[in-house]
Amino acid sequence: MTFSAAEQTGQPFASLRTIDLRGRTHTPAQLKAVMPRAETTTDVASDAVAAIIADVRSRGFAALSELAEKFDGVRQDHPRVPRRALIEALENLDPAVRSGLEESIRRARMFAAAQRPADVEVDIADGAKVTHRWVPVNRVGLYVPGGLAVYPSSVVMNVVPAQAAGVASLALTSPPQKEFGGLPHPTILAAAELLGIEEVYAMGGAQAIAALAYGIEESEAGPALEPVDVVTGPGNVFVATAKRLVKGVVGIDAEAGPTEIAVLADAAAEPKFVAADLISQAEHDPNAASVLVTDSPELAEAVRTELDVQVPATKHTERVRTALAGAQSAVVLVDSLADGIAVCNAYGAEHLEIHTADANAVAGRVTNAGAIFVGSYSPVSLGDYCSGSNHVLPTAGTSAFSSGLNVTTFMRAIQVIDYGRNALEEVSGHVVALSRAEDLPAHGDAVSIRFAE
Repeated sequence: MTFSAAEQTGQPFASLRTIDLRGRTHTPAQLKAVMPRAETTTDVASDAVAAIIADVRSRGFAALSELAEKFDGVRQDHPRVPRRALIEALENLDPAVRSGLEESIRRARMFAAAQRPADVEVDIADGAKVTHRWVPVNRVGLYVPGGLAVYPSSVVMNVVPAQAAGVASLALTSPPQKEFGGLPHPTILAAAELLGIEEVYAMGGAQAIAALAYGIEESEAGPALEPVDVVTGPGNVFVATAKRLVKGVVGIDAEAGPTEIAVLADAAAEPKFVAADLISQAEHDPNAASVLVTDSPELAEAVRTELDVQVPATKHTERVRTALAGAQSAVVLVDSLADGIAVCNAYGAEHLEIHTADANAVAGRVTNAGAIFVGSYSPVSLGDYCSGSNHVLPTAGTSAFSSGLNVTTFMRAIQVIDYGRNALEEVSGHVVALSRAEDLPAHGDAVSIRFAE
């Protein structure tokens, strides 16, 4: 099957192209092939990021200092944020922002506390017990992006589930800001202080991920940065690529790159709500993705009309225009709601809003999404700040195999096997038979020797 020109590249209209899938049946593979995606991928950045990681591993703080000057315009002797800077940031925080962060923390902690999994203990036979025991990782590195926006909410989203999991050691890193004396944005520091995080570093990009994953030895520049067991947090394509490259050395949450929203809507949806929600994510980044999936051409036209009104009125107009005009954004026209659900599952959105009749039932048919927002009064913005859910979510279709940040991200399960003599003897013949079938007789001997006369 071949795709039409409209399916492959879309038709430009009001800065948001159209992918018209009506009138034919598509396989899941064909749908994935035609989904709107950013042209810049982690593959493009791999060589540059690999070089940065190698440099940080070999030269430590000296490399970090040079990279901070190169990418952030900041000179620093050591990236560790002084304790006093954290305290002062919280003391000077706008009371309204502090109140918002405190409510966000309260709700996030409620949801995180409920996620902690229970240990499972099973008596396989008399005297034979197997336990599935959950334990937290020892140390975690939390990345909070900087750049075009400030993300104290991402401090909350990273820290709260790690604390709920019982992680003992947390290191938080965020890019240095020239206008703030080479420290991360003070609102980031205030949020860290509010959550009791004292180990904070002014590091950004791939170099921050490398430093967290491999650690930095103590030097004349300052104390050591101990390596972590897990790295979490969203970031740009370079951060996502770095996380991919260090995976295996450390655990990662997901490759959370530039943000994306998909809205599945029918003719009854409110166009101004849909347009506002598409804009809300487009303002993050010129590479942000905003996708409308609908079986109603009339709704699509109404949403475009609303975009023409709302985009010029928003603060970051040019950033939003760039994101909406990019290859990663589109209106996808389908024949039916069922086709729209299939498109959403092929796309695997970071954030998926459902603006349809019986939105709860529709949400239940979606299998691939980082988070699903049900109905007209559950916008993504709510999840970004105060829903209680986590906004660190898989992007670029990785929701097909990855979950959003949660308590189990910071935990691992240990299996504990406890058999007595009689219980082992009962199964010993099976162990011996299976070990011989696999030509590993010493496995069986390790059991048989326990019962030799």
